[in-house]
Parts: sequence; structure tokens; C-alpha cells
Amino acid sequence: MISQETLSKILEHGLSRGADFAEIFTEDSRVSSINLLDRKIDQIQSLNSFGIGIRLLFGDEAYYGFSSDPDEKVLLNLTGNLAESGRSGAPTDLKPLQTRPIEDIHHVSVNPETVSDRERVELLRHFDESTRRHGDAIQQVNANMHEKHRTVLIANSEGLMVEDSRDYARMRLSAIAEKGDGPQSASESPGVLGGYEFFRDIDVDKLSEEAAHSALRMADAGYIDGGVMPVVLGSGFGGVIFHEACGHPLETEAIRKNASPFCGKIGEEVARPILTAVDDGTLAQHWGSLNIDDEGRPAQRTVLIENGILKNYLSDRIGARQVGVEQTGSARRESYQYAPVSRMRNTFIDKGTDSFDDMIRSIDFGLYAKKMGGGSVNPATGEFNFAVQEGYAIRGGKIAEPVRGATLIGKGFEILTRISMIGSDLELSAGMCGASSGWVPTTVGQPTLKIDSILVGGR
Repeated sequence: MISQETLSKILEHGLSRGADFAEIFTEDSRVSSINLLDRKIDQIQSLNSFGIGIRLLFGDEAYYGFSSDPDEKVLLNLTGNLAESGRSGAPTDLKPLQTRPIEDIHHVSVNPETVSDRERVELLRHFDESTRRHGDAIQQVNANMHEKHRTVLIANSEGLMVEDSRDYARMRLSAIAEKGDGPQSASESPGVLGGYEFFRDIDVDKLSEEAAHSALRMADAGYIDGGVMPVVLGSGFGGVIFHEACGHPLETEAIRKNASPFCGKIGEEVARPILTAVDDGTLAQHWGSLNIDDEGRPAQRTVLIENGILKNYLSDRIGARQVGVEQTGSARRESYQYAPVSRMRNTFIDKGTDSFDDMIRSIDFGLYAKKMGGGSVNPATGEFNFAVQEGYAIRGGKIAEPVRGATLIGKGFEILTRISMIGSDLELSAGMCGASSGWVPTTVGQPTLKIDSILVGGR
């Protein structure tokens, strides 16, 4: 991307202007997507992007700039402009750059560039036809394929130079069903850190059936009466609540600003002893995994909560130093246009030993939130509000009628203490997470679990 000589000159220039640390992030990426809506291909998109980000640290102060022009003079000028914002200090010596090998945890067996668009379009049409077969009430189907290839190079003033290649593949399928009381939608969106083989291996009929049946059941559903009640929260994307309401407050980006209910609580009990929560960037082929983070550190498995005890935060370079914890390989950014901050990777509540049937039998009246939808959260307080995509009333220890319009409302750190049963059916689901360093691929997950009491919004 850029010669080693130019990299060294930029880093040395930053240090000569008083920076304690200098870093270069270069990126070359290709993104493509094809979208089918109402039996028609309505969008084919292909984008290329190249750029360089430069970061200088003066103590705990960071200054960041970027350019799409690789000319050495332009980058040296950018570095000098960044340095003008920082305090003046004694020059630091640049350590010679040394290439560090990385361990590749994902393998691309089918290069997307070898696959024709005709094959992609045929797959999308197959999804559309398979979904519509489940009933005339299916009014609309939207199928989308998204692929990304990203090559990054990271070099810093401590002598690190490392290059990584990342491939992503994701399928999004949504179905809208209507039976006289307004449309109801359902969606499925699996994704992997991998190549086109993901699309060839996908079970079209199974994914289509899940989306169609969920939409059809909700089209037949009545509304739930709200109130405080026990809830059984489904596996997989149910983990979005932990991700949003607890995961973000466990990032040092929130901790260092004293904007988290978990500040200063490492070593304290924050959940019942049955609960262990993990953020693992090393899971092969998983959507949120990494060989290295965007500061060049190897990915790792980080136990956040172990048997109810808060063990760790997710940290980047700046956050680790300010909070006083070890770096966890969690620095991430959407692209070269963003400075890295601590972010989640594959974050999940680990499996337990309780059975689904026992959870349902333990509830006289409550809600089974089989699938979660979108929502909002205040990371500083942990307050959240999430819609239930597919829900069922629980009556007399049995799953009863489907219900629509349910929302789960609460505070993440409070809900942790009310999780009393955790199943063994751990599932992970792909998603996108937005924060100050842009949108990055993340995985959420959990087994089915029981929350003893939570406010359920209804009608």
C-alpha cells in the first residue's frame, strides 16, 4: 500500500514534533451488494475505497486525521498539522519497523471474484420463491447479499508493522405478512467472516421458512397487556440486550469517561453466580471475529463476567492506559476515516444448564420473547427499550397465543441480577454495531434464559 520507507518517515515526523506515539492505518476495501425487492433486482452496488489514517498521541490526548491521497508529501503535511494541536514535548526515538506475522483464523475457500452475478441473482430469486411458498399472506420479500473484502496495514512508532486481510459475507432476508390488521415483518440475517462459500452452503429453505412463519404468526397475533412480569428471552439475537445495555458500558470508552454503571466495579458481584459473559474475537469464521484489532494487537477471548463477578473491561490503547487495565485487542473502527476505540467483537452470555421446559413451567403468566428486534439504549445509565419481533404469552406454565407489540424496558445492570435460569442452547447472531468509531461487524448471543421480572410494554 505504502512503502516501508514512507511509513517510517511519517512516524518519525510525528515523534519529532513531540508526540509520544504515532500510528498509521492504511486500508484498501471493496464492498458489493445485490438487493431483490418484490421479485425485482432493484439495486446492484459496488464500491472501492482507499485511504490512510494517522494518529498522534500526546499523553492521553489523541489527534487523528486521514487522507485518500498516498503521496508522501501530503501525508507528512497531515502529520505536521496534527502535531500542531498537541503539546510540545521531547522527541521520542522511532523503533525500526519489523513485520509481524499473524495467525489467520478464517479461510476463504471460494473467492467472490470468481463468482458471476448471475449466480448471485439466481440465489436471491430462490430465496424469494421459497419464502412466498409459505402462504398468500406473504405480501413482500426482500433479499440482500452483502460482501466485503478489506486489506489493512498498521504501523506504529513502537516498531510494529502488520498486514491483515478480512472477508465478510452476509445474507439478509425479510418477509412481510398481512392478514387484515396491518403488516407484520420478520427477518433473518446470518453472516460470517469468510468468502462466497457461505452463500453456497446456506440452507435457503430453512432460512426462508423461519422468516415466513415468524411473519405469519405475528400477523395472526393479538396484543399483549403490559406490566412487570417474568420473561423467557430466546437464544441468539436475544443477546442484543446484553450487547447494548451491558456490553457498551463495559467498554473502556465509556469507563474512562465515567459514563457507565460498571465504573470501578471489577471484582464485585454484578449478576447471579450462574451467569458468565464473554467477548471472544478468536472464534473462527464468526462475523465479529478478528485476526488482529485495528491497533494491530492479536484478537483474544475476554471474560467480562465470571460466575456473576465482573472480571474485565474491553479496552483499546488509550482506554487501557487511562483505566489501568490490560489491552484486550478490542480496538476497532469502521474505516480509515475513524480513530479506533474499544468495541465489542463476539459478545455473549455463556451457556448454562437449565432446560427450556423448566423455564416455561416456572411461569404462571409472562412473556416468551422468542426473537428480538431493534431498540435503543443509554450506555451511561444502561437504560434500554427493545421491541420483541416474535413473542408468545405464557399461561399456566405453557406457551400460549402469539402476541405482538411487546417491548422490554429496563436497565441492563439491574436485569443481570434478575436472570435466574440459563439454558444450554447457546446461539450467536450477526449484527452491526454503531459507536464513535463508526459501524463494525459484531456478533451477539446467548442461550435461552429467564428474567424473573422486567417491565413489558404493550397495548
